[in-house]
Amino acid sequence: MQRHLLRRLFSSSSPFAPQKRARSGLAAVSEAVESAAVLPNMPPFGYSPPPYDGPRAAEILRKRSEFLSPSMFYLYKKPLNIVDGKMQYLYDEDGRRYLDAFGGIATVCCGHCHPEVIEAIINQTKRLQHSTILYLNNAIADFAEALAGKMPGDLKVVFFTNSGTEANELAMMIARLYTGCHDIISLRNAYHGNAAGTMGATAQCNWKFNVVQSGVHHALNPDQYRGVFGSDGEKYAKDVEEIINYGTSGNVAGFISEAIQGVGGILELAPGYLPAVYKTIKKAGGLCIADEVQAGFARTGSHFWGFEAHGVVPDIVTMAKGIGNGIPIGAVVTTPEIAQVLTRRSYFNTFGGNPVCTAGAHAVLKVIEKEKLQENALIVGSYLKNRLGALQEKHEIIGDVRGRGLMLGVEFVTDRQQKTPAKAEIVHVMEQMKDMGVLVGKGGFHGNVFRITPPLCFTKEDADFLTDVMDIALSKL
Repeated sequence: MQRHLLRRLFSSSSPFAPQKRARSGLAAVSEAVESAAVLPNMPPFGYSPPPYDGPRAAEILRKRSEFLSPSMFYLYKKPLNIVDGKMQYLYDEDGRRYLDAFGGIATVCCGHCHPEVIEAIINQTKRLQHSTILYLNNAIADFAEALAGKMPGDLKVVFFTNSGTEANELAMMIARLYTGCHDIISLRNAYHGNAAGTMGATAQCNWKFNVVQSGVHHALNPDQYRGVFGSDGEKYAKDVEEIINYGTSGNVAGFISEAIQGVGGILELAPGYLPAVYKTIKKAGGLCIADEVQAGFARTGSHFWGFEAHGVVPDIVTMAKGIGNGIPIGAVVTTPEIAQVLTRRSYFNTFGGNPVCTAGAHAVLKVIEKEKLQENALIVGSYLKNRLGALQEKHEIIGDVRGRGLMLGVEFVTDRQQKTPAKAEIVHVMEQMKDMGVLVGKGGFHGNVFRITPPLCFTKEDADFLTDVMDIALSKL
């Protein structure tokens, strides 16, 4: 029996396989048997990374501490040295496999190193890497056409950028130029980027410091779990009216929001909120900006864009991250009328929309459609949310399970009535899950929410493994 359990523990499907055990003797055997008896099997996967002979984690951490920005942070007490990736899995320096349940929102949409995306990037790189401003190239035009085809209404003019921060900066500038007004309204607990303007619009995120920007106003967050009005979106929307009536001249340049707040803790805006706010903004002469950097590109499953679930059509849509599956590319899409405002200025972006990035991003769009990843996000995401809901019934520490498709959040509290944030507990559970082979993200104003946003190729077997591992980690608290 012990021999069978040990073989299972060190099999290729076990996340413990490449690890060397420091302990020996009867104690180590007993510990191994105990772990094997409860550890779920990671789903089989037909890929083995090539051997890694580069610098080890300790050496990289030393160089990082000495030469990189002190503002950079990393997950886990002992940060992982990730050296390889394939679809929904990552591999560390020892060849150990991890289920990536977070990388989808960071950059990867259709899977790490998807062969069709890699092929498109390589083929374009062999021909031409950069030529976007003064000459013609089909890669940028073809992708712009394909992207516009995924948009509702008259949203058909595309501006390419290098990141979501740039996209949101450009969107706010367009709104100000078009309306002739300076005031922008964003939501508390939002996240829109890392430049001065977007950091000004980013209000009260737990790890962001506030950069004060003139003309930026922060509205009450329509938080269905902690908000004062629960799920009544129209009551939250009245705060936007008050800002316009008492905080501005009565006019506004624009309103920017995510449909589901990512860094803010996977908070889906209360029903009825966006329609009411959009109506108010239009009345005040402003433009509505939808930040789809995290919720866009089929992630929510039910719709291709997050704002579609609220029954609204924005004036400007921004996107990045998943658009390029890890390639630095972002975009702003608006109407022909609004786009004309930039002809009054000499606006350009040196690298935005370069042939390599647009060829790769176009391949991503084709993969999403070819492999029906939106449908998969809906099916697997619904299955995973139900399983997480079952964990909530079992473990008192889970206060809320929320989100849509493969953009899910699990909020941890020490008291369900008081909703006291379980800050220390979530860190412990996160470490335990990493040790068992599952990587998740963390966010929310209090830093007590698991952000589960895997690549869209995630399977039901992956969902089972994730929830089984989380169940074990929670049981050990």
